[in-house]
Amino acid sequence: MTASPLPLAAAPLVIGSSTLRNRLVATAHASGFIRDGLPVGGDAEYWGRLAAGGAALLVCGGTTVAPESAPRQGNILQLHRPEAVGPLRERVEAMHAEGAVAVCQLVHLGRETLGAQSYYAPVAPSAVRSPREPTAPRALVGSEIDEVVEAFRVSSAHALEAGFDGIELHAAHGYLLEQFLSPRTNPRGDGLEVLERVIAAIRGMSADALLGIRFSVDASEDVALTPDELAALLPTVDPLVDYVNVTVGVRATYVRDMATERPPVLDDLARLRPLVTRPLVASHAFRTAASIGDALAAGADLVGMARALIADPDLPHKVLTGRATEVRPCVACNEDCRTFDPVLLCVVNPDLAPHGEPRRPAAPLVGAWDPARATGERVAVVGAGPAGLECALSLAHAGVADVVLYEAADRLGGQLATAALAPHRAGWAALLGFYERGLSAASVDVRLGQTAEPGAELEGFDAVVLATGAVETSPLLEAGAMTSSVALARGVPSLAGAAHVVVADDGFGWWPGCDVAELAVAAGVPRITFVTPGTAFAGAIPPESRVQLLERLFGTCELEILPLCTATGISPDGVTVAHRTSGGTTTVPADRVVVVGERRPRGALDCAVPLVLTVGDAVVPRRVAHAIAEGREAAVRIATAVRHRMPHRRA
Repeated sequence: MTASPLPLAAAPLVIGSSTLRNRLVATAHASGFIRDGLPVGGDAEYWGRLAAGGAALLVCGGTTVAPESAPRQGNILQLHRPEAVGPLRERVEAMHAEGAVAVCQLVHLGRETLGAQSYYAPVAPSAVRSPREPTAPRALVGSEIDEVVEAFRVSSAHALEAGFDGIELHAAHGYLLEQFLSPRTNPRGDGLEVLERVIAAIRGMSADALLGIRFSVDASEDVALTPDELAALLPTVDPLVDYVNVTVGVRATYVRDMATERPPVLDDLARLRPLVTRPLVASHAFRTAASIGDALAAGADLVGMARALIADPDLPHKVLTGRATEVRPCVACNEDCRTFDPVLLCVVNPDLAPHGEPRRPAAPLVGAWDPARATGERVAVVGAGPAGLECALSLAHAGVADVVLYEAADRLGGQLATAALAPHRAGWAALLGFYERGLSAASVDVRLGQTAEPGAELEGFDAVVLATGAVETSPLLEAGAMTSSVALARGVPSLAGAAHVVVADDGFGWWPGCDVAELAVAAGVPRITFVTPGTAFAGAIPPESRVQLLERLFGTCELEILPLCTATGISPDGVTVAHRTSGGTTTVPADRVVVVGERRPRGALDCAVPLVLTVGDAVVPRRVAHAIAEGREAAVRIATAVRHRMPHRRA
């Protein structure tokens, strides 16, 4: 057996009455396979697949303990209901079958509604309004605190009846238990007493069940415990639990995006380690073998991940067997994994899909499909953006022997490479690195700087996948504007020296316009005017990303937002801006104008070959997730077709 390159990460750990097979933890998240507050088909399969990837401890999240803490759409598990026990037992059995220890995290949201509608009023220790909510909660009074303790006890009883090995109490992210512990939201000062009552209620049901607790380590403007408050609390709580799990942030900030390149709790481990005698779990933004090693070296006993395991559930096996370069990386884009639409999905992982689907649904555009004419397994993929990269790599992994990847540019990536050049968006570069390593290891014939022609060159193939992408265009280009793609590709020099930059957004509030604004800041532009037909700046990017973006922009420049406005022309005097409400126009002086234009598919190639599929932006320009899913789907269809045609080649 090959020795682990991270020997401590591979070492077993006894924690309470359980033995963990290694030091890697799947921290609390939800599968999304929840309807009307109960698990449905796909839930057990998700957790079983995660356990099969090698993580030792799986913490199931998204589990509330009381009706007033449950959104009315029913997409969060409601464990106070006894009918949850049966389907949860299937989840636990799936995890145990793959050798994982199963823990259920319990939460009461208190004054935080997650922005979702509820049938009931939010409650908290006092009527102090959350900055993330429009109104203050109702203060808990009298015996209602007893009811909160009982809610945790009943839900814990249901979890243990379902077979879970333990319970994790969620006292982080500004939710109810932290609201009790914080003097800013609980002036009575009885928070520790309430927590101790909850712990005693759970311990009273089982002396063997694991019991952990999760805290946020950083202070915020409202509820989160300050470093000194947490330091004073930990020695008291530590003897009462089996492990302590530390993370960061409150509701709007706890899921950091790709601008956070280093796990934030690493800086806190030296302070926390002496305060905790129990196993210490370090969580959040651990995505690489190097950062896992850093956490263990700094004193953590266990390292927790969620999004990294959503992107690649086999990360533990790969890291512990020296195959870390094969990990499909989480890029921390916070797109699909934060929406649960309709279930947990991932931009970079096309294998994550709704129940009953073999992979994420996708439909390449069929230009020709005549497998009977295929005489071999020679496939050309034209275009090395995310769709082409995924297709070429998937074909190689499927065993298709002869794959040629054409790219007209001198680099891989297409628009993905351009996005990776934007300030604070380097997560995309990790995905490009994954594809580059994979293509090299699979010996795919990559031809950079070469345009595939529809003549004899392509006609020598059995199948052609067109992943030629899209071009960004705008009527303002003829008047001297620059597209967002060009500006980002050229980088800081494209805006250097400008005193005033106008960014003409398309009104849909996605990343291109935001990226250009940050590029202008990086270029030292003192004044930026952001013109958008929409109602807001950055209105469509993930909410956590928007919070972090605005924090980065604060105090960097004079940023003026002109909502409900459209840039209609450019003259020597400046940019003509039409106001959608008044019907009038304004001229805004500017040194440079960058426009977020409409992206249109490049012209299709005419290929007289048996199998022709078009994927990604070459079909309709959309998101990275669509490109990757269609690239995978095209590869599966082609590999299946040529294998069926020539079974003797597969003997």
